[in-house]
Amino acid sequence: MNLAGILESHPATSTAIISRGVAYSYGDVRANIAATRGALDELGIGKGDRLALLCGNTVEFVVTYFACLGRGIVCVPLNPTAPAPELQRELSVVGARAVVVAPSAVGGWSNVDRTALPNLTHVIATTDLPGALRFNDIIAHAPAPIVEVEPEHLAIMLFTSGTAGSPKAAMLSHANLLSNLDQLAQVRKMDGTDIVYGVLPLFHIFGLNVVLAYSLMRGSAIVLIERFDPMTAVETIRDRKITLIPGAPPLWMAFEQMPNLPKDTFASVRTALTGAAKMPEHTTRSLHERFGLLVTEGYGLTECSPVVTTTTDVDRDTALAKIGSIGRVLPGVEVRVVDEKGDDVLRGDAGEIWVRGPNVFRGYFEDAQATSRALTADGWLRTGDVAVIDDDGFFYLVDRAKDLIIVSGFNVYPAEVEEAILEHPAVAQAAVVGVEHPHTGETVRANVVLRAGQSLDEDALIDHCRARLARYKCPTKVLFVQQLPTGGTGKVLRRALR
Repeated sequence: MNLAGILESHPATSTAIISRGVAYSYGDVRANIAATRGALDELGIGKGDRLALLCGNTVEFVVTYFACLGRGIVCVPLNPTAPAPELQRELSVVGARAVVVAPSAVGGWSNVDRTALPNLTHVIATTDLPGALRFNDIIAHAPAPIVEVEPEHLAIMLFTSGTAGSPKAAMLSHANLLSNLDQLAQVRKMDGTDIVYGVLPLFHIFGLNVVLAYSLMRGSAIVLIERFDPMTAVETIRDRKITLIPGAPPLWMAFEQMPNLPKDTFASVRTALTGAAKMPEHTTRSLHERFGLLVTEGYGLTECSPVVTTTTDVDRDTALAKIGSIGRVLPGVEVRVVDEKGDDVLRGDAGEIWVRGPNVFRGYFEDAQATSRALTADGWLRTGDVAVIDDDGFFYLVDRAKDLIIVSGFNVYPAEVEEAILEHPAVAQAAVVGVEHPHTGETVRANVVLRAGQSLDEDALIDHCRARLARYKCPTKVLFVQQLPTGGTGKVLRRALR
């Protein structure tokens, strides 16, 4: 088997990708992927090696991703706008042999210390970058075929905060990803007539597997968008006659906050989806009342490839009645809702979501301790998310057992932000929590205790964090306090800070 085979059966003349106004047919894309497979072979990058992608939503990302899959190379998509310290740490963790650098990543990449990455032998750039191979030269190579891999062969590694601890590389196999695509196919009908709005970042599992891979598996066309702008988005939806829009809640909240949009703005849209964070119910209701658009909600995790539950398979009346629900369990996925002892709770009682199925990941790369915390001996993933199930089998999220913060659908783990803050010489203690934000769902707030005799202002500390972390992980508000609230064991009480 090989996940890359999902593109092979569609008509060569059908449109697969529209990027920067240029349309690429399935034939074009397959030819470029095959040539890139050949180029990677020639460079000596092969089965089991790791290649990191520092690219936005571009055709180069798509071509490189499927070329890696097709040769059994493990692809590691990273946030191209992350600062150098974050990129360097992640590249070091996975031992990347090669990296593809897009223009949006040049700033961070240029400050990475190559001497600290001894495994890195090749740099490929989609822009002018001294000493790098040009991507346009790569796709001129002789083609190489797709190779067969074992179902459990690694396809990708994605950095995630996981169910506990600082970010780590989640390992997903070809079988994991393909099983979730097959599970989706049983509830979401798509075909070659669909045109998908592809704004979700491809370095995020939602964008990578739910949007990119599933759309291409079904023979649909994807309009790749590198940066979301609400007015431009409305024009694209209208001009391209978009039929399917997957988006994190901030996208839908942005449309809700545009007062003068005509009622037929989303007339071509047959399916509207959201996930990655909790969707405000008032946003769902407002969009339905104004445009007749019903945004259905789902739930998933990187570790589940990612989809666990969805509302897309129910009729309109039921979906309206269940606004606020994250849906029902996908076929082929097992879910339990358990108490603190791991016993099933009674229907209607709140408990932690546990997931098991062929879509559940293989563990965290070279981190057996974190893997054992996340996975039970019999294969259940402890998600850390708390939910209730109603009598119709619909799930409702009520809380998170973990301290994870979700900013615009991206996971932010407090420990990582606190570590960056504590690198400032004026800081003695720090505790980070998530607080509600009207545009991003949540935002990061830092509570900081300074060392005796030290002074520091909010902007200086935020700038300090921006030099070390991706922008969405940085605090937008800093509170300087005399002490942090602690419990009997001395552990900081985050719930008190919230």
